[in-house]
Amino acid sequence: MSQLAFDEEAGKQLEQLYRIGDAVRRRRLVRDALGAARGERVLDVGCGPGFYCDELVEEVGAEGSIVGLDSSPPMLALAARRCKAYDNVDLREADATSLPVEDADFDAALCVQVLEFVADVPAALAEFHRALRPGGRLVVWDVDWGTLSWHSANPERMERVLAAWDEHLAHPSLPRTLAPLLRAAGFDDIGLEGHSFATVDFDPDTYGVSIMPVIEAFVAGRNGVTKDEAKAWAAEQRGLGERGEFYFACMQCCFTATR
Repeated sequence: MSQLAFDEEAGKQLEQLYRIGDAVRRRRLVRDALGAARGERVLDVGCGPGFYCDELVEEVGAEGSIVGLDSSPPMLALAARRCKAYDNVDLREADATSLPVEDADFDAALCVQVLEFVADVPAALAEFHRALRPGGRLVVWDVDWGTLSWHSANPERMERVLAAWDEHLAHPSLPRTLAPLLRAAGFDDIGLEGHSFATVDFDPDTYGVSIMPVIEAFVAGRNGVTKDEAKAWAAEQRGLGERGEFYFACMQCCFTATR
């Protein structure tokens, strides 16, 4: 399996994706679930280009602080540029299974669409538990890619494209097993809200349309999908959009838990 590489080019792509309307909506949902308050210390595991760090620092105020962790130096560079005006945002390079933080040092933690890429999820959850103070709050958001429903006049090709796309991460349907993993890590008060990201409009501001170029580039040469087939898949979707026949839907899952 060869997952997505979060290099400089991917960082620029993700930075653009995080600006679309559906990404703004998702950040609002995550922030509402986290409920950060003034003066709190918040940990963002897998902070990427730093959008959450930038927005949460306004919520915790000057009395609070944010620590953003990511394993990708190019991502951290983008986050550092975005958060350069804040002296209470600390960015560090780290893997989700080995957090360079003190025990019980945070009031809240978030991890958005990261654990599905992590091979050892129990190790990561154990680290989140260690980093939070007693009573601290955790928000984990991941996609159940098994819920993906995407219209095509060539269902056989679509099936192969989506199977190839599943290779971009370690756990295509992580939300299905996340609640027991959270309990095993010592978390309580586990909750789940599912959020549908769906559209019949071929709108680049939507999740389904915005990820098409990423999928097209990734699947070429995987699972029997040739480069020409990947191009044809994307061209068909654009054609469906032009005729008003586009359809995309998937479920994204927001888990909440308490230390």
